[in-house]
Amino acid sequence: MPVKINMTTELALLGVLAVLWGASYSFIKVGVETIPPVTFIAGRTLIAGGILLALLRWRGLAMPRDAATWRRFMFQACMNSVVPFTLIAAAERTIDAGLATILNATSPIFTFLLTALITRHEPVTMRKLFGVGAGIAGICLIVGTQALGGLGHQLWAQLAVIAATVSYAGAAIFGRNFRGLDPMVPAAGSMICGAAILIPLSLVFDRPWTLSPSTASILALLGLSVFSTALAFSIFFRLIHTLGSVGTTSQAYLRVPIGVGIGALFLGESLGPTAWFGMAFVVAGVAAMTIPARKPALAR
Repeated sequence: MPVKINMTTELALLGVLAVLWGASYSFIKVGVETIPPVTFIAGRTLIAGGILLALLRWRGLAMPRDAATWRRFMFQACMNSVVPFTLIAAAERTIDAGLATILNATSPIFTFLLTALITRHEPVTMRKLFGVGAGIAGICLIVGTQALGGLGHQLWAQLAVIAATVSYAGAAIFGRNFRGLDPMVPAAGSMICGAAILIPLSLVFDRPWTLSPSTASILALLGLSVFSTALAFSIFFRLIHTLGSVGTTSQAYLRVPIGVGIGALFLGESLGPTAWFGMAFVVAGVAAMTIPARKPALAR
């Protein structure tokens, strides 16, 4: 029997995911001040993977043992953690957390385009087109003309965030291949594989035993690993199955005001005066892309 989806619960989880990932940019900004990006992300994936494995054991669930599934975990790790995590961490050494949030919020656009042009596994509807348009309008209002005027500076860092965004979009679509698994299983598998890739690179290039990270950077790493990674990815893989890839990545629109707001509150970054108006468009975009259309009643 198909599992009945409670849309209220799923939309609430979408909001939680937006908060967890909105906060991640500020965690990263603080963390990479004294910890190199590769080592920082290696620690993030290792800690998150360990937490998820412990939770799976506590729940009585076992990780798959077949090589085919672990190959998929490895590919998902590259698309959803190793490449985008490291690119964003490196970029945030030179750009604000708020700007990284805004640039990374374009992931639903790329997911929508990949879905419409390549995989075609989700219908392209006017509601979703409206959601994309409303989200873009909201992002433009939140960024403001001053932030847009700064897009020419640190171009490599901004392009790195956009490249990470494309990677996230591909990961959201590929994540459908884990249907049938408990959402925590691919989350743990991808984190473990990510750590297996990044830890050797950290040992070779950063020599972490020579580092002297600040207390703030260590706390940021722990917060990022526990809340914005372990918990967030468990929610992410669940929503991939219930809301679809485009619907799940639409939380990026809601993530924009949250991420920008956290950066302003805790890091002293500036908010544009039109941010509140942008939030209205952002919420409209999320609703259009995630709330299913009401089916017409059958004639009696």
